[in-house]
Amino acid sequence: MGISEHWFSKDTQKIVRRAYEKDWETPIPTQMVSNGEYTPKAQTSEQAEVEYRLKQSSGEIAKKHGMSRRDFLKTASGMAAAFVAMNEVHGRIFDVNPAEAMDLEMAQARLVAMGKQFILDDQTHFVKDDYSFEGLLFLRQFAMGNNPEKTPWNQALVGKAPALSDFHFENYLKDVYLDSDTTIALLSNATFDDPKNWLLSNDAATKTRDMLNKISGTRRMLTHALFWPGHPGNEEDMERSASLLKPDAWKGYTVGDPLGPSKWPWRMDDEKLAYPSYQIADKSGIRNIAIHKGLMPDDYEKAFPTWKFATVDDLGKCAKDWPQLNFIIYHSALRPLFDAVKANADFEKTGKLPWVEDLAAIPEKHGVNNVYGEIGSSFAMTTVTYPRMCAYMLGRLIKGLGADHVVWGTDSIWYGSPQWQIEAFRRIEIPVDMQKKFGFMPLGMADGPVKAGILGYNSARLYNVPLTADGRPVQNFAADGLAQVKADYEAAGPNRSNMYYGWIRKERSAANV
Repeated sequence: MGISEHWFSKDTQKIVRRAYEKDWETPIPTQMVSNGEYTPKAQTSEQAEVEYRLKQSSGEIAKKHGMSRRDFLKTASGMAAAFVAMNEVHGRIFDVNPAEAMDLEMAQARLVAMGKQFILDDQTHFVKDDYSFEGLLFLRQFAMGNNPEKTPWNQALVGKAPALSDFHFENYLKDVYLDSDTTIALLSNATFDDPKNWLLSNDAATKTRDMLNKISGTRRMLTHALFWPGHPGNEEDMERSASLLKPDAWKGYTVGDPLGPSKWPWRMDDEKLAYPSYQIADKSGIRNIAIHKGLMPDDYEKAFPTWKFATVDDLGKCAKDWPQLNFIIYHSALRPLFDAVKANADFEKTGKLPWVEDLAAIPEKHGVNNVYGEIGSSFAMTTVTYPRMCAYMLGRLIKGLGADHVVWGTDSIWYGSPQWQIEAFRRIEIPVDMQKKFGFMPLGMADGPVKAGILGYNSARLYNVPLTADGRPVQNFAADGLAQVKADYEAAGPNRSNMYYGWIRKERSAANV
């Protein structure tokens, strides 16, 4: 008996079945899949419509190619057919050419071409092998479906019990570099009041970067060094890091500890507390400063005493006072902490997103051009659950900050391999009605200037990754040591599967929709 059977009551077990026992497999889920920690809701009428349309179209297309529907759905055209069905039911949100579903060679050619795209992930993580803070597992659990929407973000995680070993370096290497199209990853970190909860030391992060880059023979990994104004020894630590470790950027948390009240919160515009740190950054020539903002619980005003430090009301003056520094605002200051239910309800009523609006308004309000929005976690938690809200977030950031001031980040490996986020970003488009209403520009093709810039080239300029005159990386990442490791890995292992695991409701019921 699997562990999930123990999580369900006897009554619940009567109304669920394994997802892989479904009559036929779809490339994407067409109803809620539970990991066993909650009872999945029944399939909605819209989900049933997507499934029906996909079943009909895939059967007809497969027959034309002399294939079984099962085999067709494992192809790139099968995945395209799923996006076509979603657009037919939910409206045009995902950019997919219906011809991709019909033409196997066209879909496969796109898949291969996209695999060569330059991607710089501005926010990735792993933890040291002896890490013991199990509270961090809630991040993986959210991605598995244990979230307010009860919707899995990454289907590859469904049905798997999370463990801290999922966050170790060997899984990081596999998830980020081998199972995704990521070219360069920036290894990030976090500050906690309790030292034992620190993910890695600045020294350990640097050693990992140097080791991986030596293996690859190219610059495949970048690193942050943490800084913490007001924390004992901060300036001395920064001086040492700048001199000996030579990080690619600095990372700070104005709330102090991102998961709870902290003794050392700080404001970015505090001239006495924060400005000495900027002076060290400027002097060192390491002028990229990443700041964690947003991501508050729904009851943040009561549950998070230092919540005001998570807003961006301290950014405008700071950015104006330090024009030579680049301030990269992580999560783009989106307020909700993985609970977009209320934010989406408010968005539907007001057409506004909490705190993202404030960030996007800063360049015009303060006359600055050194503020960037990073979309790690914010994109992950909205693209699957509320794609229209996600599209609005992208449009608002681009309109306010500029298309060249929005950068890609996935917060991996908290949510498994970032490939699902990469594919979603390549496909997502701002709906036409939203473009007209808010004056947003379209995101365009997956390899077009807007998406290609966000996925990699904007950060390449920030981190001095050499580019050719036509904007391509100078270094040949496709033929380096890490690329060879990936080629051997793919040759030896099985192809990726679209199968998803977990539990689904046996029958659809209006009462449970």
